[in-house]
Amino acid sequence: MLQVEHLTKVYENGTVALEDVSFEVPDGQFLAVIGLSGSGKSTLLRCINRLIEPTEGRIVWNGVDITAASQEELRRIRRRIGMIFQHFNLVHRSKVITNVLAGRLGYVNPALSLINRFPPEDVEKAIRQLDRVGLADKAYSRADELSGGQQQRVGVARALMQDPEMILADEPVASLDPVLAHSIMHYLEMINEEEGATVLCSLHFLDLVHRYADAVIALNEGRLVFTGSPREIDDEKFKEIYGKEAERVG
Repeated sequence: MLQVEHLTKVYENGTVALEDVSFEVPDGQFLAVIGLSGSGKSTLLRCINRLIEPTEGRIVWNGVDITAASQEELRRIRRRIGMIFQHFNLVHRSKVITNVLAGRLGYVNPALSLINRFPPEDVEKAIRQLDRVGLADKAYSRADELSGGQQQRVGVARALMQDPEMILADEPVASLDPVLAHSIMHYLEMINEEEGATVLCSLHFLDLVHRYADAVIALNEGRLVFTGSPREIDDEKFKEIYGKEAERVG
């Protein structure tokens, strides 16, 4: 169980990105996080694994207070939380397999990881995960030789290397066309169903929300304005979330 309790984030310039946000996510749930750009979706996901430090509130995961964790405790917690980014976050000049092996950084000797020395079993595991996303033949290509959809699949394989119990996917399909978007969402669905991992995924398109999510939360200007089932988002609720002038698509 993930419990977010009265979470607030105020940036140094005074911008209130999140204001008193509270919700719970049962283990194994696929939760969609929706809202306009700038509503606080990315800040929320990055607060959960403390890539961004919350200003107030608590984040408790399976009884462990992430917000109170020391750096060493946080390192152990992050081992079990995969992160998938909108802009892929790959080292473009490095080989695909090197990017995937980055998912094991929390498990290996930091000194060896700096020179890209990983145990043979991790290299074998990386090949297996690339095979799962259909990219085993690209393992020794440079990351910048891949298309956008392929790069995001590398990001999925990197997250799988952590044997994650939770995935935080920050608008993972925002820069992809609809066909590729469904491909990436399918892999997230696979992780959720086959691995039993909890998935929190920020999305813009309601057709994806209805197709893949078990539950939805919506943010508007940093405030939580909806918690419930995708089926509950009718036209009136959609306009409440996105604004009165919004038109529903999908």
